[in-house]
Amino acid sequence: MAAKRKTTPTTVKAAGKDQLLKYYSEMLMMRRFEEKAGQLYGMGLIAGFCHLYIGQEAVVVGVQAALEEGDQVITGYRDHAHMLACGMDPNGVMAELTGRAGGYSRGKGGSMHMFSREKHFYGGHGIVGAQVALGTGLGFADRYKDNGKISVAYFGDGAANQGQVYESFNMAQLWRLPVVYVIENNQYAMGTSIGRASSETKLHKRGASFGIPGVEVDGMDVEAVRAAAETAVAHARSGEGPIILEMKTYRYRGHSMSDPAKYRTREEVDDIRSHHDPIDLIKKRLIEGGHANEDDLKAIDKEVKAVVNAAAEFAKTSPEPDPSELWTDVLLEA
Repeated sequence: MAAKRKTTPTTVKAAGKDQLLKYYSEMLMMRRFEEKAGQLYGMGLIAGFCHLYIGQEAVVVGVQAALEEGDQVITGYRDHAHMLACGMDPNGVMAELTGRAGGYSRGKGGSMHMFSREKHFYGGHGIVGAQVALGTGLGFADRYKDNGKISVAYFGDGAANQGQVYESFNMAQLWRLPVVYVIENNQYAMGTSIGRASSETKLHKRGASFGIPGVEVDGMDVEAVRAAAETAVAHARSGEGPIILEMKTYRYRGHSMSDPAKYRTREEVDDIRSHHDPIDLIKKRLIEGGHANEDDLKAIDKEVKAVVNAAAEFAKTSPEPDPSELWTDVLLEA
């Protein structure tokens, strides 16, 4: 059974019409993109692993809203939405999912391993917790260069139990590195609930012994996420060192496309969908605030679907990598 979704209250400054519409559009883009990716996987057009982000959209949208140009982002294998949030082209992301030459890693990275230096997105990483050490390294580079930028390292509740995470915490706090650690606690590490795998389930406390502050946030409310992220980013950018944000969120699908998710009940998932869905929450605020009506929001959905369908078509028609590409990008001579 999932852990109860109790969160620390965050002072939230209500977003205006334009911000709410932006959040709604961005989260809807991620939702529709992932739904399409699931369809393509079912058709056999996406091979290997494919981890969908459906249900967690408020986390990355809210955090990215607090960042500045040049701030760096790194995450794990559930990464498609993070790419879109960083401004990466849906065509290139979908083409990479299908292993095509038009993808961000020229079809050789797939779902879990693509990046964009241009957009300051440093992966997609398949090794659980590896991105935390790498994200700490990005923060070290920012500190070394004294460039005023920060690093955001996203990871899940399962990765929070990895040893390299705590080595990273120690180094980050020791050297006051400008890193924001975002723990996307979606309640289940693969198929095991957090209560069965972690002796301390309040993951924002995991940095306490290092002197790293932590905050628990309602990760299903994009405005609460944005408010907490703004405070955390300011903390890191000011030279105070790292900070942890534990986002209490939830994934609707299985761990990956091959996971039937029989370890939880349909009623549990339906309850979250019905009462805590991040997109429905913003939709309600838009309508009740008089910022939009049902027709307005349907029009946005239509535009989003057109973009996603175009991305899928681009992926289908993009050529596969030339066999000679097998030998490229293996060694960098510097």
